[in-house]
Amino acid sequence: MEIVLGFFFFIFGTLIGSFLNVVILRYNTGKNLSGRSRCQSCGKILSSTELFPVFSFLFQKGVCKGCGSKISIQYPIVEFSTGILFLLVFLTYTSVPQAIFSLIIVSILIIITAYDIKHEIIPNSFVYIFIGMSLFSMFFNMETFYYSTPSALDLFAGPALAIPIWLLWLFSNGKWIGLGDAKIFLGVGWFLGIFAGVTAFFLSFWIGAIVGILLVFISKFLRIKKLNLGVKELTIKDGIPFAPFIIASFLLVYFFEFNLISIIAP
Repeated sequence: MEIVLGFFFFIFGTLIGSFLNVVILRYNTGKNLSGRSRCQSCGKILSSTELFPVFSFLFQKGVCKGCGSKISIQYPIVEFSTGILFLLVFLTYTSVPQAIFSLIIVSILIIITAYDIKHEIIPNSFVYIFIGMSLFSMFFNMETFYYSTPSALDLFAGPALAIPIWLLWLFSNGKWIGLGDAKIFLGVGWFLGIFAGVTAFFLSFWIGAIVGILLVFISKFLRIKKLNLGVKELTIKDGIPFAPFIIASFLLVYFFEFNLISIIAP
């Protein structure tokens, strides 16, 4: 029964991921979410068989059935990632309110991640929702949904993570890091608390550094091999969206309860 429910959560997640793709695509464009999905190249209205999350992309070999243009890899990645994260919620939740709350948080963070990768802009509307939900979670226990009084340390956690990033943004005039990253850290601190939040803080920089270096080497390798894959050559000076690394670190700490403080000082 648990396997069946887990599979249901994964499939449900991919369906939600398909909707999140629509939100990502239409956000801040003036389009509403009620219109039919169309091919971005030829404008063809997509049939129901072209809208199965992940599978339609695979069966169509990543191209539109109407015009043969390539479909963005964003679509199956967002759908599959949402499915995996929904499955993790199922495997870790302890109450229905906590599960619902976690599913909403996961969905919002996926939108922020994909939008930042696509446009190198963090969508304020969704960041503010994340911050608001994080603050709400401090005053209401998500397992019992009863009111709880946060400690001064927990209240300090959000600003403690956000202020260093805000200072980096201020002193560099936005060249080193974005103000949106500070806003995300505000929510991360309030959601995770000070100790888990600090873990996510340092983890995000480590993951970002490792991935950045790998991308530089991969791009150079592709150029050396003269593989025409449409990948530009990156250098260490090129900017890479940081929000995905913050969110990846947050999810690692949240789902797997990874805590540097407990490792350093058990």
